Amino acid sequence: MTLAGSVSGALKSSPSLQLTDIQIGLTASLYVAGAVIGALCFGWLTDRYGRKRMFNVTLGLYLLSTAATAFSTDFATFALFRMLTGAGIGGEYAAINSAIQELIPARYRGRTDLIVNGSFWIGAALGAGGAVVLLQPGLLPPDMGWRAAFGIGAALGLVILWLRRFIPESPRWLMTHGRVAEAERVLAEIERGFGPGLAAVGAARLRLVERSVGLVDVARTLFRVYPKRSLYVLVLMGSQAFFYNAIFFTYALVLGRFFGIADQSIGLYILPFAAGNFLGPLLLGHLFDTVGRKTMIAFTYAMSGLLLLVTALLFVNGTLGAVGLTVAWSVVFFFASAAASAAYLTAGECFPLEMRAMAIALFYALGTGLGGVVGPALFGALIGSGERVAIGWGYAFGAALMLIAAATTLRIGVAAERRPLEDVARPLSSAD
Repeated sequence: MTLAGSVSGALKSSPSLQLTDIQIGLTASLYVAGAVIGALCFGWLTDRYGRKRMFNVTLGLYLLSTAATAFSTDFATFALFRMLTGAGIGGEYAAINSAIQELIPARYRGRTDLIVNGSFWIGAALGAGGAVVLLQPGLLPPDMGWRAAFGIGAALGLVILWLRRFIPESPRWLMTHGRVAEAERVLAEIERGFGPGLAAVGAARLRLVERSVGLVDVARTLFRVYPKRSLYVLVLMGSQAFFYNAIFFTYALVLGRFFGIADQSIGLYILPFAAGNFLGPLLLGHLFDTVGRKTMIAFTYAMSGLLLLVTALLFVNGTLGAVGLTVAWSVVFFFASAAASAAYLTAGECFPLEMRAMAIALFYALGTGLGGVVGPALFGALIGSGERVAIGWGYAFGAALMLIAAATTLRIGVAAERRPLEDVARPLSSAD
């Protein structure tokens, strides 16, 4: 995903592609649109056929599409392969987050989910570093460097495909699908891995009955049982999607147009940006389990918005150079990365087990559709205008969305820290 931003300058100068700023922004929007479609399709399939099975299907789609991107011949094929890549990634969000939340003890669920989502930026750093090497003048022909860079994404995917052999199916999902004996085997293996030191946690008994859950059940749960939670999660998802996709996907364009940074050096500026994004969830994650969800989600969203306003003002006034802007973004996204990861955590925690993946996918799709698709295309056009003030207003709009999300959290947020998932949202198949 990061490669598309890191090599955007090379895509503009590529003899075969010669993309414009607007086309690069459009491909980013199409990537996000693909992610929306993939999330909806694979989210439903994840709840129907299991978390583990969809791991491999969505990763396979990502692998093939990323590799195919390297063979793009024009804007149309490049945009198509980016859209298919997005579909694989959208499906990943639903499968991964639902599995994390159902396999991790309640007292560690927040920090674990944030850190795993934040590990996105380890891949971002690898992608940016690889782009720096492969785009060096003279190393590869002008039209080959960016193509080889996309091979990094495919190679990382192959490693993950092997690692996923060790991830078990969710015992919670197995139980609600009548596979109780298999769920018991998975739990026994987990307990053997921990040894005699595994502490039992007291919880209320819950009797389940096997039942099918359809789209009518999903709609009734979202809009009749939990309408405030649905609004809350939509606000979190939409605000962070605009904030992230608008700024990150067009960062390389800003560096090239306003600061004259060479194509082969863009990755060097992505590296500290990626570091800030990973360190935020890593260092702040445990506070979401101890201080609490509402306090920390409101704090990280508010800090992201306020710091973005300051950065926008400095950018418009010409106070920041390329290095200064990179440092500013690293600080802003230290908080924004934790906030965005918490949105996925909240989308899964707030709704019943039988529709967890679908809820994550649906709100990812709605939030990303509202904020993520519009953002990159809008900022691509603003950057193409060459006007700092216009871009500054775009940043201010993103900041306002984050501040609205912080206020919404304080009013209707859910205190899910250290509580079993079934306590936060009772399963639809509960017989009680």
